Amino acid sequence: MKVMVAVKRTIDANVKVRVKADGTGVETANVKMAMNPFCEIAVEEAVRLREANVATEVVAVSAGPQAVQETLRSALAIGADRAIHVQTDALLQPLGIAKLLKAVAAKEQPRLIILGKQAIDDDNNQTGQMLAALLDWPQATFASKLKIEGDSAEVVREVDGGLETLAVSLPCVMTTDLRLNEPRYASLPNIMKAKKKPIDALTPEQLGVDVSPRLKVLKVEEPTKRKGGVKVADVAELVTKLRSEAKVIG
Repeated sequence: MKVMVAVKRTIDANVKVRVKADGTGVETANVKMAMNPFCEIAVEEAVRLREANVATEVVAVSAGPQAVQETLRSALAIGADRAIHVQTDALLQPLGIAKLLKAVAAKEQPRLIILGKQAIDDDNNQTGQMLAALLDWPQATFASKLKIEGDSAEVVREVDGGLETLAVSLPCVMTTDLRLNEPRYASLPNIMKAKKKPIDALTPEQLGVDVSPRLKVLKVEEPTKRKGGVKVADVAELVTKLRSEAKVIG
């Protein structure tokens, strides 16, 4: 069984994001970049499936400029067998990425596609669902546990009321939640081996996909800074402030 994993290059989760002075987006120049944390979980799960002899090959896929190859090398260092880079400098949005992944899936014929449930830069949480719709495959989102037997997968997913267990037939699309696994650190030998693993280059034109943006960002603003808290002497003062200042009680 071949597993395809989509990965995205984002601003490192430990970096404080700054909005550009002109409000057109966030500052990415000279900012540390890394693999999206949810994508790391997706790669780890795919590698575990191969180590358990459930999967035979893990293929990492990403789209974007040349710098994306660094993220693909990280996926190869974790344990992916090979990678595919859809090279484009266009602004990619969820629908465009889903169409690219559909085209790659048509070439690769995977039985399972794993994605992070969302990216920490735009928080859209759309690509996995759109990909499943385009492929007309079953989907299991927000997975916290995965078990594959034969031609079906049992997925435990997190919902508002607790946990929900789904049975889906393969091929299917799955998106990962935080509690699915703990991604491993890539060892130095694996990082060195990753440099020799193949990365195939494609373009949207070769795949016959139009990735033109459908949405236009009008303005990006930082959230309003929260005011510091204050201490009150007693309940009476608290009630007064809630009534006169916060205006949350009548």
